[in-house]
Amino acid sequence: MADCEKVCRYIDLPLQHAADDVLSRMRRPGTRHRYEDLLSNIRTRLPNVTLRTTFIVGFPGETRKEFDELCNFIKEIRFDHVGVFTYSHEEDTTAYKLPNNVTASLKRHRRQRLLEIQKRLLVQTNRGKLGQISKVLIDGPSPEHDLVVQGRLEGQAPEIDGVVYLTECDPSRYKPGQLVTAKLVSAKDYDLTAVPLP
Repeated sequence: MADCEKVCRYIDLPLQHAADDVLSRMRRPGTRHRYEDLLSNIRTRLPNVTLRTTFIVGFPGETRKEFDELCNFIKEIRFDHVGVFTYSHEEDTTAYKLPNNVTASLKRHRRQRLLEIQKRLLVQTNRGKLGQISKVLIDGPSPEHDLVVQGRLEGQAPEIDGVVYLTECDPSRYKPGQLVTAKLVSAKDYDLTAVPLP
């Protein structure tokens, strides 16, 4: 990946959690320390890589301390994109028999808190991109408005990450699949706005 210009520098690692005891109960092979080493090595070998991950909150037995450890992990690593799911108590799974099921309301609360932390971090990251000249892959008209062109940066996967809206342009000039050079001019939450360059 480091040597191939045709491959996006985008890596999705479903880490699931960061507290060692929760990872052990999940039967995940990693530990927080191993994850930190892995992510550090990736960033060293692939400058400007986009890192995406998913986490599960409310796994049986997840304590407040373990959840706080996950929150701190997200703040320290500063992932580009994070998905958060609540644990679903399904029969015929190994975890179904584990004690100390977390209440549904606490799962929802923890999910919301994790998403809020990630949103604040992403807003800071996106603001740091303003003024940059970037390549934008055109998706086509925005689903919200036919007169707005929507696209993605290399670090934005379709349907799950934020998007780039092109402004100050004639939408009829842009077709899906077209690669456009644009200047990033504003950011709102997960999305960016860019002005195409001649």
